[in-house]
Amino acid sequence: MTDVLGPGADLASVVGEQPDPVLFATVSGAHLYGFPSRDSDVDLRGVHVLPTAALVGLGEPEETRSRMWFRDGTEMDLVTHDLRKFVRLMLRRNGYVLEQLLSPLVVRTSEEHRELISLAPGVVTRHHAHHYRGFATTQWRLFEKSGELKPLLYTFRVLLTGIHLMRSGEVQADLPTLAGQIASPAYLPDLIAAKAEREHGPADIPRARAEEDVERLHVLLDEAQEASELPDAASAYDALHAFVVRVRLDGFGGGQDVLPGAEGVPAGLPAPGGVLER
Repeated sequence: MTDVLGPGADLASVVGEQPDPVLFATVSGAHLYGFPSRDSDVDLRGVHVLPTAALVGLGEPEETRSRMWFRDGTEMDLVTHDLRKFVRLMLRRNGYVLEQLLSPLVVRTSEEHRELISLAPGVVTRHHAHHYRGFATTQWRLFEKSGELKPLLYTFRVLLTGIHLMRSGEVQADLPTLAGQIASPAYLPDLIAAKAEREHGPADIPRARAEEDVERLHVLLDEAQEASELPDAASAYDALHAFVVRVRLDGFGGGQDVLPGAEGVPAGLPAPGGVLER
């Protein structure tokens, strides 16, 4: 990932410039999914903690902050949610936020980050399959319109992530890893290699063949959801409510940057992330 981000991608300083304390920040997008291109942007995702006054006053709280810009030749895409909004999204069977929370590509962490990770198993249900099924359908439609490789890879990635989650309870977003664990099209490594060279290149594969493979994975996701031992409903609402209230009232001073070297490339921590032990 170092050669993709480049030596000027000091992600810790980007996080440090945010106006409110950042509980955690991780890298998401193509870098997390295992198929970044040389010209991929860097998707930073995380949680900021608004002061109590911002939530109880007359003004509208800035619960989501979004910004895209170029920094030292690298396109940055930063999105953070206030803690309360992020936790509400966790309780809405949102696979995106779980992948962000559990991403091994950690730029900033904190004790509160680790505590939130420990509560994540209590929000995972068999109904998360709906999130991945819907996202796959959206990406396939984009592929049908554009013929580009990127939405096709996204289609395969989210279907395999959903299947793996239903079978194992593990949030795994890395496509090469998933392809090695679930029966997948043999051409996926070639598509990933092509994507590394060009962000918006065409998919060099017959559409009918891709459609057949996507339909097969949809069937596997349906079967995995039906057979899944995951619960039907989240169990962590009360614990998450208490966590949000405590962090808000006690205050949050900030986290710690995770940097493997002077380049500021995010490093994967042994924990958090991975299997959601139930």
